[in-house]
Amino acid sequence: MSVQKKLLTFAAPLALLALSACATGFPTQVSRFQAMPAPQGQTFIIQAARAQDRGGLEFARYADLVRRHLLARGYQEASSPEAATLAVTLDYGVDNGREKIVTYPSMGYGRFGWYDPFYPGFRRHAFAWGWNDPFWYGGGYDIDSYTLYTSYLDMDIKRTVDGQSLFEGTAKARSTTDSLQTLVPNLIEAMFTGFPGNSGETVKITVPPQGKRATASRY
Repeated sequence: MSVQKKLLTFAAPLALLALSACATGFPTQVSRFQAMPAPQGQTFIIQAARAQDRGGLEFARYADLVRRHLLARGYQEASSPEAATLAVTLDYGVDNGREKIVTYPSMGYGRFGWYDPFYPGFRRHAFAWGWNDPFWYGGGYDIDSYTLYTSYLDMDIKRTVDGQSLFEGTAKARSTTDSLQTLVPNLIEAMFTGFPGNSGETVKITVPPQGKRATASRY
C-alpha cells in the first residue's frame, strides 16, 4: 500500500488529534490484530518492508528500538535469518503536510502565549487582555498558520515456517513536525505500549516525555 493511501485512510477522532493536548505528550492512535504466542524461546529477525530502507543506517536505528522491546518481552534475537521463527517487518513514513489556518479574536495590546515543545511552530494563546477587547468593542481577528503532518508506523509479525500472520499493527499520529527521527521512535513506543494488545482494538496512546509512563485509553 502506498504512503499516500495509508495516510489518506487515517480518520482518527478530532479529540485524539487536538493540538491543545500535546503539551503533556505525543498522542497516537494504535490499531492491532494479534494471535501472538507467549514467549517460549521464539527467535526473531527484523526486516524493512521497502527495498530502499534495507541496509540503511536510519532503518537500523529504528530496528534496534524494536529489537529492544521484543527482547524485554522475552523473545530472542535469531543468530541468522534461517534460524528465525518470527519475521518482523517494519514500514514507516510521513506525508507532505497540509497547511492549517487558525483565527482568533484580536486582543490588541497584551496578547500572550506559549510554544509547544512537541509541536514546534504552533503557537497557542493562554490568555489575553487589553483596551481593544473585541467582546466589548467589536475588534477584528488575528490569523496564525501551521503545517500539519500525518505519520505512520506499520509492524507485521509472521511465522517463518509457514508465513502465518501473528501480529498486524499500525500506529498513526498528526504533528507539526515531519522529522522521522522524532516521529518513528515515538510511534514505536506507542506500538509496544500494552503489546501485543487486544486483537481488533484501536486505542489512543499518549507517549509521555522521557521518564514518565505512557497512557492508553480505548475508543
